[in-house]
Amino acid sequence: MQNISTDQDSEKKAIDVLYRISTLAGKEKNPLLALEGILEEVMDVFSASSASISLLNADSDKLVIEVERGLSKSSKGFELPRGVGVTGWVAMHGEPLLCRDVTLEERYFPLDENVRSEMAAPLSEGDRTVGALNVDSRVANAFKPEDLRLLVLMANEASRVLENMWMIQQLRRKAEQLQTLVLVGQDMAGTRKVEQVLESITREALLLLDCSMSAFFLYEAESDQLKLHSLQDTSGSLSHEETLSPADSLLGTSLRGHRQVQTRDLFRTEEHHFTNLIREKGLHSMLVTPVVYEDEPIGLITLYVNRSHRFNDDERLIARALADLGAIAIQNARLYGRVFSSEESLRKSERLTTLGTLAAEIAHEIRNPLMVVRLLFDSLELSEDANPHQAKDLSIIREKLNHLDQIAGRILDFGKSREAFRVHCKLGEILRDAALLVRLKLDQSRVSLTMNEQGFESVVFVDKGQIQQALLNLILNALGAMPEGGHLTLETSAEDERWVRVLVKDTGKGIPEEFKSRIFDSFLTARVGGTGLGLTISKRIMRAHDGDLELMESTKQGTVFRLSLPIAQER
Repeated sequence: MQNISTDQDSEKKAIDVLYRISTLAGKEKNPLLALEGILEEVMDVFSASSASISLLNADSDKLVIEVERGLSKSSKGFELPRGVGVTGWVAMHGEPLLCRDVTLEERYFPLDENVRSEMAAPLSEGDRTVGALNVDSRVANAFKPEDLRLLVLMANEASRVLENMWMIQQLRRKAEQLQTLVLVGQDMAGTRKVEQVLESITREALLLLDCSMSAFFLYEAESDQLKLHSLQDTSGSLSHEETLSPADSLLGTSLRGHRQVQTRDLFRTEEHHFTNLIREKGLHSMLVTPVVYEDEPIGLITLYVNRSHRFNDDERLIARALADLGAIAIQNARLYGRVFSSEESLRKSERLTTLGTLAAEIAHEIRNPLMVVRLLFDSLELSEDANPHQAKDLSIIREKLNHLDQIAGRILDFGKSREAFRVHCKLGEILRDAALLVRLKLDQSRVSLTMNEQGFESVVFVDKGQIQQALLNLILNALGAMPEGGHLTLETSAEDERWVRVLVKDTGKGIPEEFKSRIFDSFLTARVGGTGLGLTISKRIMRAHDGDLELMESTKQGTVFRLSLPIAQER
């Protein structure tokens, strides 16, 4: 009866301790604190002199003592190769081991000279052994086979608790990384300068992947070189210059193959970049991720850590996602730069066009009185024989009058519209190209564009570039009238066999009443930074093509302009 009672007490004790271990997952969020709680239970159950939990380090493939009780302070963080000692043997074979007298056990590793008996059970994650739970006593034969069986049960329960906690921790980490990636993507999407995008990528890479240093190399295809554009460590941006040929570095393998490349030991790899910097900062491992947009290499993100480390699948996926976001952001920043450059060129073109028009008008106004002066001068019938000096003066006057007439004539000839630039083309082609030119500007202004295709097949005989300029002037003015975003409509119609018309409608704030009657006057503008020439030039372009530009309607709900062009006769 006494043995039955003892067995029942032992079973109850085992159930109680297993229950307490299983509840640790709900009490503790930190796995390290859970490990310490497990050790307290182990020490109490077996009346042990010391105990420890060792886990495998994925980078070094060695057992590291994560938590301990009763061991010397020097044992904290101690690394033991797999297969060495009782703990190493258990971790390698995934089987428990009882050593009643360590002096008789060849596998025993003397970490503490006072230990006389030891037992250990494996900690597992799925089918993989990830560590060992170890118990020591300073008394020989302190542990029995039933103690080992209980330790195995405790290790199994501890493994389940830790696996759940690690899984929750990984999910939280991934959720944080995903949230960070979304925020990074939003931040970079709104960045207009390439250098700012690169700095953002390297900064966020450090935070997302817990690296010691990160860098971004832009690929210059013309010179076939990689040039460093951003370098950061945990203290911030670093000032450093580096340019290298892809063929001279491991970076080139990643760039050419469009694949990630990593190395665990930079000191044993023949690298030709950051040679001194790698040694100064003690950097050991590197991950290289290509930044590619539509199969065209843009550059590389390189990540460095100050320990021997193998980047796992999750880390490589995060780096790849960051590279993909960066590729889109860089491409957008480059396109925005081109759009702004095109817009500035358009504005300059407007000024030059107006200057040419003014020059032609001035030349025309000068030529009329000049012709009168010549006629009057010739009618005077001044004699050149009376005085040699007077004859010379008269000759110079006549020569200069001719010279002025020639100058005015050249200006007028230059200002004339040249028919050679006109071609037969479909109206839809002009409108689609114009929409393509302003698509990024529309996105930036948060303006949606709608086009109907009625009349798109109508053929016109025009200077395509000039008609597009007139359309762009109207579209840019419409965007300026919708600072908070809105909707733009290009509505076409072929009302009869002779004319095709385009309505440009916006949902902006409308044209001030005092400007409506003078809307096509030169240098008239109600917008800060406007030239007051866009509508004037557009009107002249349309009239030069035997068409017209008219303001149809303008209210606080929006404005409508109408462009009219004659349909080309059959060739």
